[in-house]
Amino acid sequence: MSVRIDDEDADTVVGGPSYPVKYKGLKKSDRIDESYDGHSSHPSPTKGVSLHEFSKTADYALEERPFFVPIGKDGVIIALEKIDRQLRNSGRTGLLSNKVPVSWTGREVAPGFLGLINHGGLPKILTKPGRYPGSPLRNWWARQWCGTKGLSDTAIEFKGLTVVQVSQNQAAVISDPQNRIFVIKNSGFVAYAIDGTYDVLAIVDQTHLSTSITDTVTGATLGSIAEIKMRSRIASGKEQEYVVALFLNIPANNCAILQRGDDLELLPAGQHYITNPNITLRGLFTLGENQLEMPTKDIFTRDQVPVGLRIYLKWQLMEPLKLTTHGYNTPYDALRDKTQSILTQIVAHLDYSSMVKQRSLGPDNLEDGTDPSSAFLDALRTRAMDEMHEAALEYGIVLKDLAVIDRQFKGEIASTMDKLTTRALQAQVEAANVDRENSNKVKQEEGALAVARIKAQSRNAQADSEAYGVIAAAKAQAERTKIEALAQAEAIRLTAEADAQAISIRADADAKVTDQFARGMEMRRVEVTRVQAFGNKTVFVPTDGTGVQMGNAMAVGMAAGMANGS
Repeated sequence: MSVRIDDEDADTVVGGPSYPVKYKGLKKSDRIDESYDGHSSHPSPTKGVSLHEFSKTADYALEERPFFVPIGKDGVIIALEKIDRQLRNSGRTGLLSNKVPVSWTGREVAPGFLGLINHGGLPKILTKPGRYPGSPLRNWWARQWCGTKGLSDTAIEFKGLTVVQVSQNQAAVISDPQNRIFVIKNSGFVAYAIDGTYDVLAIVDQTHLSTSITDTVTGATLGSIAEIKMRSRIASGKEQEYVVALFLNIPANNCAILQRGDDLELLPAGQHYITNPNITLRGLFTLGENQLEMPTKDIFTRDQVPVGLRIYLKWQLMEPLKLTTHGYNTPYDALRDKTQSILTQIVAHLDYSSMVKQRSLGPDNLEDGTDPSSAFLDALRTRAMDEMHEAALEYGIVLKDLAVIDRQFKGEIASTMDKLTTRALQAQVEAANVDRENSNKVKQEEGALAVARIKAQSRNAQADSEAYGVIAAAKAQAERTKIEALAQAEAIRLTAEADAQAISIRADADAKVTDQFARGMEMRRVEVTRVQAFGNKTVFVPTDGTGVQMGNAMAVGMAAGMANGS
């Protein structure tokens, strides 16, 4: 059954940018495996379909062979029994031994293993697990014990008997007694060769092949291959190796080109093998985008000034068959020759002066035509891109970008111009340095002024804060004094009121005393209190009587006399 790429999925390039695939052979290419059946649920080495007439070769595994039995669902032992019956029916010695195992002594054959016996140069197989006693308990005349092999071993070769079983990711390369090569995948067989041998040349891991192929220009991985060789003895007696099979593992978005004579064929991504000796591998290619910087050879301007360009290329290979038909091994080889030719034609019609000013040339920095170097830019835009695009399509390549990123003039004129250009650049650099220094000084002064302004503002704010603090403290002190005065006045008033009230109460109490004796006693107590307060040596002047009146009259007279004198 062939494996094809659906039309709706063919427009998407896996692992790269989207771009339509125009080549029908790339969309509809089938596998060329001689015995490949990608969707068969029961693969068998005797069933295969050659998918390409180009690479079609005889599948020797499909031939009817004597004593060759494919391994089916029943396993290896059933296949051995079939070969044993075929040998006995043909009058030959059987393959399976008639020995019966015991449990008490002898050579042990564990479950899942085969016992191997060399019976006079012929193979004998023990398939039943157990112990097999030796001589003299059993007949071992002309027999030799050769050990055991696992039933699930990938390859067993013993005295002309060959057992091969490969898993899903393996492939066995077999040489039959006539030295014809065939490949077994996802299955196995048991064979007994009467004349010659079935040789297992290699067991191949199809996803991890030995040799990785990379693009020598871009470094991209194109795939991996493995060459299977067979050693043969020639007439001189020496042994030589010959390649008998080629395995390919092509990643997605890559392909291979096969060659038979002058005919070419495209092989899509996947796992493939080739045993046809007339077919060789032309090359592996990637169908994704690639980009590269490429130097050109020296090109002479119209005034004979040599110039070397460094260009940037971006491309995508769409039809590898066209590229190989023209004899190129990589897209870079085709683009390099064509790019050199077109740029040589463009530069040959331009003067040195029209190219010297422009250093980076490409679609992103094209001028409006007023610059002296615009002649080269216009030619690059109108001629180089168009001609390169058309030329690339002839090789099955889509050119996506072309730009000249650098140029280097050579010769005496170019050397002189480079010196002048260097001086001019130095002058520009010096002027720029002076401007930069002046700008730095101005910025420093502006920074110092800004710092002084900020400090003055800070001092003003601090003075305002201090003044506000003094005013607030004065207001607080005045308020405190006022509150203290009010409190003191209120306290004096309350004290006076209390004293007056106390005197009034005592006076009222004294007035209510009518007994003369009690009043006398009170007067004496007052006298005792006064003496205690002023001391016993104090002389008290009477405050009533004749002495007091005379003293008062004298004091009044003295006051009157002092008033008249003044």
